[in-house]
Amino acid sequence: MKRLLEAELIYGRLLDISEPHLIARYNKALEGFGLRPTALTAFSIDMTGFSPEIAEELGDRDYLDPNRVNRRFIIVTPEQAELPVVHTSFSNTAALMHEFFNANSRAINAVTIKDALYGEIEDSVSIVDDIDDLLSINEVRFRVLSAEDMLGKAAELRGLVDRLKKVPTAWSDDEMLTRMVELAKLTGDIRQNALVPDQLVFRHEAYWANHFGGVYVFLDDKTTTVICDPSVPGFRRSRPWQVSYIAISDHARIYDFLASTKRLQLPQASWVEDSGLYQHRADMVVRGLINESDPTADLANADRIWLQTWMHRNAAAVARDGAYPFLQEMIRTVAATGTIKMQDVAPANRFLLVRAAPTHPDQWLVNRLISQLVPRDFVSRFVFDKQGFYDAYERYSESFKAYVVATLTGSYLKDKAAFRHKLYGLREE
Repeated sequence: MKRLLEAELIYGRLLDISEPHLIARYNKALEGFGLRPTALTAFSIDMTGFSPEIAEELGDRDYLDPNRVNRRFIIVTPEQAELPVVHTSFSNTAALMHEFFNANSRAINAVTIKDALYGEIEDSVSIVDDIDDLLSINEVRFRVLSAEDMLGKAAELRGLVDRLKKVPTAWSDDEMLTRMVELAKLTGDIRQNALVPDQLVFRHEAYWANHFGGVYVFLDDKTTTVICDPSVPGFRRSRPWQVSYIAISDHARIYDFLASTKRLQLPQASWVEDSGLYQHRADMVVRGLINESDPTADLANADRIWLQTWMHRNAAAVARDGAYPFLQEMIRTVAATGTIKMQDVAPANRFLLVRAAPTHPDQWLVNRLISQLVPRDFVSRFVFDKQGFYDAYERYSESFKAYVVATLTGSYLKDKAAFRHKLYGLREE
């Protein structure tokens, strides 16, 4: 992983924490979770407060994700709202955190001036044993505490203010007035600063969970669709009257489901030619074939002439695999007819030709699924399924690792938003 770290392809864009007061608040949150405080004088955190350095120090990557459900969070600064989530068991953790930050920005801004917020994203289950446990999660509640008990002090002050307004003799209670002054020095004027979060309950939308090797859950008006390995506990047995189950290997049914629910953008020249997606995937296929045949090949320095020469010399292997000539044929078909008859395409090849509908709310989740079904496209896997990418990266040869890092830093990292828009049609919010 050293190359990934140096290129900021793993744990990139994290926030450095080195101020003693922020470390002290973070430690109080750790102690609130029953964890030992860090001895580090500097570390980095993501949106949820997860720190790879502290995870290594504790020897527990799941120190904020016990049982991989009811995710914990630590907020020491409003700046965390702009950070990625780099370690999670649910793909929608980032979306839930964004909703929490957006809905409670005033309270977060006010509290983190003097305190840190911490707590859990509470689900309706405490441990996941089968699919039914995942499907029972319909909404989540943020249980929020504060390291310096700022929330408790604000609540106490509000209660005293209410008593002062309602009880005529309260003005003569010197002890109460003294306490109110002490609390106000800590919390400020709670009439002006909203210290208590306004919204704590959020709906649990479509998601991917890393339990049982990975489970996709899609929600529609009257049905829920689960896509995963059929060996997962509860497959076709949990709520069969309201849940549709599709095996992750059943490309035909996955395609039919995504297309029928308008989650896919089907081939049209208007976007295919502008995006360059087919040529991108064709390049990924060729380079994947080269690596599979010769893991020591120096792809980082391979130019077009070298690639063409390799394909000529290995024409039989390229034809036997079939993906590259298929994509070249589809490029010509789109140019000539403006579209592709998907019913004539073998199910195993259909996901080479589509991308998530850019306007659908599940666009990121669908692109994640597509990237899993088109594994040679490591760029798409990195963009949408980083955990899947990291797992695959560990199995690459050293030479291919160097090529992968060079490709990602030379393309995607240069301008992520522009890259995502061109290849996948995604627009940043």
